[in-house]
Amino acid sequence: MTSCALITPMAQAQPQPPKSAEAVGYGGAVSSVDPDATRAGIEVLRRGGTAADAAVAVAAALGVTEPYSAGVGGGGYFVHYDAETGEVSTIDGRETAPAAAHPEMFLEDGEPIPGAEAITSGLGVGVPGTPATWQEALRKWGRQDLGEVLRPAERLARDGFVVDDTFREQTADNQERFAAFPATRDLFLPGGQPPATGTVFRNPDLAETYRTFADEGLDPLYRGEIGADVVEAVRNPPVDPAAGRTVRPGGMTEADLRDYRTAEPDPTHVEYRGLDVYGMAPSSSGGTTVGEALNILEGTDLGDLDQAQYLHRFLEASKIGFADRNRWVGDPAFGDVPTEELTGQEFADSRACLITPDAVLPTPVAAGDPRHPAPCAPQAPARGGEPYEGPNTTHLTVADADGDVVSYTLTIEQTGGSGITVPGRGFLLNNELTDFSFEPTTPGEPDPNLPGPGKRPRSSISPTIVLQDGRPLLAAGSPGGATIITTVLQVLTGRLDRGLPLVDAIAEPRASQRNSAATEAEPGFLARPEADKLRALGHEFTPSEEIGAATGVERLPDGRWIAAAEKHRRGGGSAAVVAPAP
Repeated sequence: MTSCALITPMAQAQPQPPKSAEAVGYGGAVSSVDPDATRAGIEVLRRGGTAADAAVAVAAALGVTEPYSAGVGGGGYFVHYDAETGEVSTIDGRETAPAAAHPEMFLEDGEPIPGAEAITSGLGVGVPGTPATWQEALRKWGRQDLGEVLRPAERLARDGFVVDDTFREQTADNQERFAAFPATRDLFLPGGQPPATGTVFRNPDLAETYRTFADEGLDPLYRGEIGADVVEAVRNPPVDPAAGRTVRPGGMTEADLRDYRTAEPDPTHVEYRGLDVYGMAPSSSGGTTVGEALNILEGTDLGDLDQAQYLHRFLEASKIGFADRNRWVGDPAFGDVPTEELTGQEFADSRACLITPDAVLPTPVAAGDPRHPAPCAPQAPARGGEPYEGPNTTHLTVADADGDVVSYTLTIEQTGGSGITVPGRGFLLNNELTDFSFEPTTPGEPDPNLPGPGKRPRSSISPTIVLQDGRPLLAAGSPGGATIITTVLQVLTGRLDRGLPLVDAIAEPRASQRNSAATEAEPGFLARPEADKLRALGHEFTPSEEIGAATGVERLPDGRWIAAAEKHRRGGGSAAVVAPAP
């Protein structure tokens, strides 16, 4: 069986649902980057499904329409609010390193291997956790079985979706490396070229994979033939010898797949402005870093500041949070991660006093010690740089009629992951192991994010749920590699402190400071008058075309839901509700 896309004119496709950045109504809400995926979630909610059921349906559909961002070959983090119990729970479905992994796996002659050779390789592929996440979420909070919730995605893969400009551009950007793998080339480069905007893209092999999961569960992946195909693709990357590309093999085995388990850590929790903010605990650094930054900002009335001072403090809090994240956060199964201390107000206060209104902290800021906070300890610039994280991922946010809420971010890392499509199975493999530090980030200091057997690489994924008096107020998240943390922080402060409607907080021009000399900023941010005021304080900026692609939901006091998505990024997102308000 060979992966092969079927491309047909748009006239033969089911009409694409209209995109809307905001929807208000009853019965539940769904927000994602893609209208077909959002429609899949609404379909499941209308059939009586829970937020968990709908979230899995949306995620599976995104595996069809956003295959370069997420899918069966990847992993992610799932945060769930249960309206009946009032509990917030999480599933860590992060990919794990194979048993053959070791701290120097990305070194050669003592030096890091070229990044491109790690990204497009079997060496960078982690054991997929996304399907296991779906199964566990349905077991804990679902009413429908896997086959029922996969039905919309299976149909979408078989019948096809309309190619938009984003899909075509992402394909074109990866054309050279996709062409090196016959299975990837046949699927995503029909006729040797990216599919044209407006044509219909079908993936019958992925439809068959979903059908197999529906009929047989996940044993074919974790214990059977699909898993054997995954292992073969990792250990012997199916590269065209004529491509002239070095593709390093990985060490994954079928035993690694059999041994994969999701984790269920307690969520991170901070109190902010009288609200309860829950996020994802390590192995993700999202919950600790967003939480620490919020705690740093807690002592300042951000709503009372002018825009330039608000942004200054947001950027400085982000800078400090990343200094501490890089030093302390890794897979807690392999080291003592001080999660409680990192999210404690005492530590945040010891860091907040470093921020002054008229100057920036020199970068890189040295990490603090959350176990022994030293208020306003003198800062000497630290050594080291920012660890690599791929820029692509996708996020979805769902609420149901009972009030359950899901915030779920899933990924295959780089746009297009490893570039390796499992022949005959219709999905790309991740390159998540490149999220490990190839060597210690700060020379002379321990690095909790070096590779190891069975270890989860650190992530910045930050699915977040905010409660008010024990009930959902809002939930949000975003793709974007390390910029996820700053995007979620900016959305939260924009909504909670600056009073922006959720859809406008998501649309705000973004900047991302990650303890680097220069802050990444979108063109719209750099065009604002506040940018010059920030430069006068010492901020430096480097342009970034686009940062993140957030989604969120918000519960209104009268019981209606707001679903909110991007207005423009990635061509605009797709928000919908089950029963629109008149």
